[in-house]
Amino acid sequence: MKLKAFIASALLLLPLSVQAQDMPEMPKPVKEHEWLAQLAGEWESTMKCEAEPGKTIEGKSSEKARMLGGFWIVSDGQGEMMGGKFSSILTLGYDPEKKKFIGTWVDSMTSTMWQYTGTLDEATNTLTLETEGPSPMEPGKTCKFKEVIVLKDKDHKTFTSNIQGEDGKWKEMMTATSVRKK
Repeated sequence: MKLKAFIASALLLLPLSVQAQDMPEMPKPVKEHEWLAQLAGEWESTMKCEAEPGKTIEGKSSEKARMLGGFWIVSDGQGEMMGGKFSSILTLGYDPEKKKFIGTWVDSMTSTMWQYTGTLDEATNTLTLETEGPSPMEPGKTCKFKEVIVLKDKDHKTFTSNIQGEDGKWKEMMTATSVRKK
């Protein structure tokens, strides 16, 4: 009786072992994912935002960024600006099929989920992300945005947010300078 139960169990498991052998190999991170891994860690930032011509608002923030499976950087940010607190979540990855960086940004200040596509300039350690979303100056209008992350070295980075005007020119709206926490 025990032998029959063993044989029946083995026959039931046989298709699973055959399927496992037929499964394609799981993908592995590529060099672009390795570049993203440099963003992992804890960072302190100072921010400057141009609220209107000639008027700059300053703030501070911190972030904790971790790698998810070697493919994604997930950054949880907290900060203060204009007398209020905010939090944010940034995800960045790389799609080898599209040969593009991809990602999202959400924060506690708006109901918009920003979706990024971008490219890396390895020579300057610059990741440029592009997106479209609501205009901060003209409700009901959509604008193009460009976010730029520059890794200065392993412990210093900058982030700039730019908006494209109706004239096609890019205008810097915000900049953050970050230092890795030791």
